[in-house]
Amino acid sequence: MVKMIQLTDNALLHLRSLIKEHDKKYVRLQVKGGGCAGFEYEWTTTDNEERGDVLLKDILVVNRDYELFLLGTTLDYVKGAFKSEFTITNPNAKSSCGCGESFAV
Repeated sequence: MVKMIQLTDNALLHLRSLIKEHDKKYVRLQVKGGGCAGFEYEWTTTDNEERGDVLLKDILVVNRDYELFLLGTTLDYVKGAFKSEFTITNPNAKSSCGCGESFAV
């Protein structure tokens, strides 16, 4: 069975640091219309789970409505000398923008 999102160890560590920094229980990932490629990832922190949410690794909240967009996705966090960021490898994305924040399906 394919998971909606696979989280790497580095992604989990960074998600934990975000909830600690913002004094929240979860990080929420949403997919919204917009961005230069059609859809974009939106990140927030929250204390609440909502109806239809899936809780991944007790830290990442994603609504089932986004499952078609995110099925099989891998979330990683890459630290670099000059830039550190989440990287999202989404097999459903037909194309993405240069910054990696938006995608088309």
